[in-house]
Amino acid sequence: MDITLKVNGQSHHLSVEPRVTLLDALRERLDLTGTKKGCDRGECGACTVLVDGRRIKSCLTLAVMRQNAEITTIEGLAEGGKLHPLQSAFIRRDAFQCGGCTPGQIMSGVACIEEGHTKSADEIREWMSGNLCRCACYANIVTAVQDAAKELGR
Repeated sequence: MDITLKVNGQSHHLSVEPRVTLLDALRERLDLTGTKKGCDRGECGACTVLVDGRRIKSCLTLAVMRQNAEITTIEGLAEGGKLHPLQSAFIRRDAFQCGGCTPGQIMSGVACIEEGHTKSADEIREWMSGNLCRCACYANIVTAVQDAAKELGR
């Protein structure tokens, strides 16, 4: 199938089989390898991206289903060479170790902030619970989300 995906503000024309996931289209066809393939079953959240401002696990959706949608990956968060406040907070708060979950955690955290789910550490943990971290950086991740939410006035 010939499809057009709008990723990080740019349109990309692709020919894909109907069974190609959005994750595989991003990584293998568009060379946007920031989005990670973790479990490939929607259990870990490493593949989290934003579609029309909502977080989804890109391994669980087909690329053909996301035509005409605004897709944002970790590569699309920085603006004009300046990191998104949550990306900066992750660095400042040492909210990552191996990096396998980091892009998905950041994308989910951005959505968490935009959705207004940052009133407490418990609320952040609940709304980020679909993203797993093998290195157990959860306390630092929550603190980074709190910092970025404050910086963004949320």
